[in-house]
Amino acid sequence: MCASVLPHGPGATAWSPETVTADPYNAQTPSAALAAPVTPAGALFVRDHFAVPHTPPGAWRLRVEGAVRNPYTLDRAELAALPHRELDVVLECAGNGRARMSPRPRGLPWGQRAVGCVRVAGVPFRLLAERAGVAPAAVEFVFTGADSGTVRGRRTSFERSLPLAVAVHPDTLLVTRLDGAPLTPEHGAPVRLVVPGRFAVTDVKWLAGVRAVTEPFAGVFQTQEYVFVDADGTAGGPVTGLRVKSLVTAPEQDDDLRRGRETVVRGHAWTGDGVAVRRVEVRTVHEDEPDAEADPWRDAVLAEPSGPYAWTDWSFAWTPHSPGRYRILARATDARGEVQPPRAPWNAGGYGCNPVASVEVVVV
Repeated sequence: MCASVLPHGPGATAWSPETVTADPYNAQTPSAALAAPVTPAGALFVRDHFAVPHTPPGAWRLRVEGAVRNPYTLDRAELAALPHRELDVVLECAGNGRARMSPRPRGLPWGQRAVGCVRVAGVPFRLLAERAGVAPAAVEFVFTGADSGTVRGRRTSFERSLPLAVAVHPDTLLVTRLDGAPLTPEHGAPVRLVVPGRFAVTDVKWLAGVRAVTEPFAGVFQTQEYVFVDADGTAGGPVTGLRVKSLVTAPEQDDDLRRGRETVVRGHAWTGDGVAVRRVEVRTVHEDEPDAEADPWRDAVLAEPSGPYAWTDWSFAWTPHSPGRYRILARATDARGEVQPPRAPWNAGGYGCNPVASVEVVVV
C-alpha cells in the first residue's frame, strides 16, 4: 500500500500529505504546500479507490485496441522514445470541498485541500491514437487502470472514457514525470493519464489499457459514480470540467493579525478547459457588521499564470483598522463569465463544490 510510501504518520512533516483514510490511502495537500505556485509532488493530495498496484517500469505494457485499424501493444521504452510535452496543470479531486456542503454528501470528507498545481511531462495520447488508426465509427476512448476492486457489488477496474476530440487533444498526456521526477506509485507510476482542465477522476492512474468504442461507455465510474445527482434524485451527466474556484492561502484560518498593519491576502484561482481566470475579488467582513455596505468586493491583483491549465496567483493588500473577528472572502470569475456562487449547489456526491472561498482571522 502507498501508505508506506508517503510520510503521513508520527514522522510526517508540514510538507507531507495529511491522511484522510488509511485503507485505501487518501490524503490532502497540507496548507504549507498549497502556498507555493507549484505544489511539490511529495505533498500533493492522493486519491485512491483501491489498493495501489505496483508495476516495474520495465514490465509495463499498454494495449491500444478496440475500434482501431491497427491494434498494438506499447512498452515503456517505446513510450519514452516519443515526443514529450510539459505542462503546469491543476489537479483537483471532484469531491474537493464536499465537507462544506450541508447536509454533507456521502464520500470522503475532503476539506479544501484535495487540489494542487503540478508540472507534468508526458506523451500526447494523440500520437498513440494516430498509430492505431481510429475507426470512423469510434466515439470515445476508454482508459483502464491496473487497480481494481468491488463497487456496487461487482468487481471492476477503474475506468473512465473521453470523447474522441478530448482524447486526441494535443494536451491530453500519458504522463511519466511529476514536478521533474519520475511518477511515484501513489501518483500512478509507471504511467498515468492527465487531461488538463478536467477533474482528476479523469486522470486514470496506473494506465494499463486503452480501447476505442463505438458507443458511449457505461462503466460504473462513468454512469453510477462521479455523476451529478440532484436533491430530488435526478441524475445528470458525469463529472467533467473543473469549475471556477479560488483558495485563500494566507493568512490562514484563525491567524492573529495586527490592527493598523498591512496584511497581504494571497491565494490561487483556477477554472476548467483552458479558460482564463479574469478576475478575483476580495471582501473583508467584520463580525459586528456582516452585511455592511462598507465592506464591498474589491479587485485583487492577478499574476500571470504559468500556462493555460495552471492556477492564477492573486494578492490583495488589506489594513484592518478595528479589532475583532473577520471573514476574508474571495471569489473568482473566468473568461466565460462564470462566477463562484455564495453557496455551491448541493448534489448527492458532493462534486464540483466551488463556493466563495473563506477564512476567519482575528485582529488584535
